[in-house]
Amino acid sequence: MIVPFGRAQLATAERELLRDGRFANARVERVCIDGVDWIFKDFSSRAWFVRHGIGRLLLGREVRALRRLEGLHGIPSRAFRVDAFAMAARYVPGRTLGRVETEDRRMSADFLAALESLLQQVHARGIVHLDTRGGGNLLMLPDGAPGIIDFQAAVSTRWMPAWLRRWFEGMDLGGIYKKWLQYQPEAMGAQRRARFEQMNRWRRLWVFRGYFGLRK
Repeated sequence: MIVPFGRAQLATAERELLRDGRFANARVERVCIDGVDWIFKDFSSRAWFVRHGIGRLLLGREVRALRRLEGLHGIPSRAFRVDAFAMAARYVPGRTLGRVETEDRRMSADFLAALESLLQQVHARGIVHLDTRGGGNLLMLPDGAPGIIDFQAAVSTRWMPAWLRRWFEGMDLGGIYKKWLQYQPEAMGAQRRARFEQMNRWRRLWVFRGYFGLRK
């Protein structure tokens, strides 16, 4: 794979800090290289054991997940490792659902159904996101289509038995159904509601949810 840019090119790039991160999280920037916007995640400024340990693990996991999802509209594309401590992927423009909730107050049933479908396409490629409960990783794109970003908690399901894969996929979808219940409960339908309630019962028993990034 031809690497679109290296760390040296960042010195002259237009850059916008999106999230400085914390102790064990990457510094996240939007960078413009040759007129193309990229999301750039960098652990190089973190402590030695973070950048050489969990940093490398999370970067590798996200790049592998995004490469498997290449071609899905609303998912960051062309993911690559800039170096041992950083990665980049094409920037996905849009508003987080947290902003949509504040600005528009309501999401349509059509949008939520499209978001559900996009997540199911992610699942069909053998990936679960595992951080869909908040509004920060789910987007409404400028064209009104849904998007999903930040796959550092993502896990491959290809090695899982069918029952475990369905369980993880249900946990993922629970984040979408939480929005359905909040904004379009009358359009949610009995099947989605029953699955959401079932996943909530299972979540209370899942002792590793903090490790995988699962939220309340």
